[in-house]
Parts: sequence; structure tokens; C-alpha cells
Amino acid sequence: MNFSIDHKNPLPLHIQAENLIRNLIKDPQYAGGKFLPNEIQLAKQLAISRSTLRHALNKLVYEGLLVRKKGVGTKVAEPAISSKSKNWLSFTQEMQARGIAIKNFELHVTWVNPDDNVANFFEINTAKKVLKLERLRGKQEGPFVYFISYFHPRVGLTGEEDFKRPLYDILEKEQHVVATLSKEEISAKAADKFIASKLEVEPGSPILLRKRFVYDQGDRPIEYNLGYYRADSFVYTVESRRE
Repeated sequence: MNFSIDHKNPLPLHIQAENLIRNLIKDPQYAGGKFLPNEIQLAKQLAISRSTLRHALNKLVYEGLLVRKKGVGTKVAEPAISSKSKNWLSFTQEMQARGIAIKNFELHVTWVNPDDNVANFFEINTAKKVLKLERLRGKQEGPFVYFISYFHPRVGLTGEEDFKRPLYDILEKEQHVVATLSKEEISAKAADKFIASKLEVEPGSPILLRKRFVYDQGDRPIEYNLGYYRADSFVYTVESRRE
């Protein structure tokens, strides 16, 4: 690949540098989160100033194609995981449909007293214990989502189930409970220390919080789910059609 700038070209140097780096990003050598050569090397190779190079890099960082880590370097951003609002599936099914192998980093099952939000959704008393399922999941390279699910006691889960299997398959095949409707809320927030430690980001880093309220065929609540996603690894796509 020709990686040089034509200094006689009237096209501004920073745009030429930007175009070259765009091509570099596509090179298999740098795909999947690999670090680019450092700024001094790149600027020297292209015979341009570091400020000109930074102009080009900043544009690509802004577009989400590069990720810059202070004191570490600049690397190619990994493709973000995408989730669509249409054709709702379980997380495992979503990832399988995209050919993404998912790793479970943590899995915890406990019985807890629900807080007011969960109790109000389930229309039960806070003294009534519910099953709480916590899962830290991601790709082989590292986690990108931390799930907390609460289940209505009516569902009949015991905590002994194999929760490495798709969740809604377990509900349907073992408990004869069919998850039919999902209502969701998406918001942006800063990671607190606990979530930051789980997702391996700095406290205060931007994350996406997806609240999912799941109902059965009779519109009865069965699951209250919180999903904390790394903002640099997840895109939520909404598809709408005008009729």
C-alpha cells in the first residue's frame, strides 16, 4: 500500500493524511483494535508536522474509527455490537444471529428482596424475595455488557437452571412461560466504580443503560432487566417505517 503524501497536490495535507489513515484502518494488519504507529513515526513517514497529523487523527477519532488512549497510543476501533429494536430476541440469540461468539465472564444467582422499582413493576411486596441473575458477558477480548435480571416469583425459576443457555428458551421449555412483549428505555450515564470495574473502563466513562421490561402472553410482568453496555462497543439501532 502506497503510504505517502504528495506535497505538490493542492489537496490540503491533513485531508491527504486522513485519506491515507482511512485506508490504513482497513488493512488486516491494523483491524480489530490494533495500535497504529505512534504519531512521531507517522508524521516523520509522511513528512508532515504532528499538528497536521493530529488534525487528521482527531477527525477519525470523532467519527469513531479510531480510539485514542492517553499515554498509550491510537488504535483502530473495533466494530460496535449492534442491537435492533425490531424482531426482539434474547441477547444470546442476537449475538448468534450476527455470528458473534459470546463469553460469560461472570454468572451469579441469588434470592433478594426487590427494591421499590422492581417490586412496583412486579406488583408485589418488597418482603417477597425474587431471583436475581447477574451476568458479565462479552467477546473473547473482554466484557462489554453487565446484565442484572430480576424474575417474578410466579415464573417458577429455582436458581438451579443452566443460565449459560438462552434465557427465554429456559423460560419457555422448562417453565412454559413465553416472553412476548419487551418495553425498553435507553439512556446514557457515567459509569460508577462498580460498573466501571465490571466493564473494565474508568469511573465516569460513558456507558449505555438499557432497561428492559418483559411480559408474557397475558401481558403479565416476568422480568425486570438492566443492561450496562460499554459505549464504545455497542450501538442500538431503531428501525421505523412510516405507514
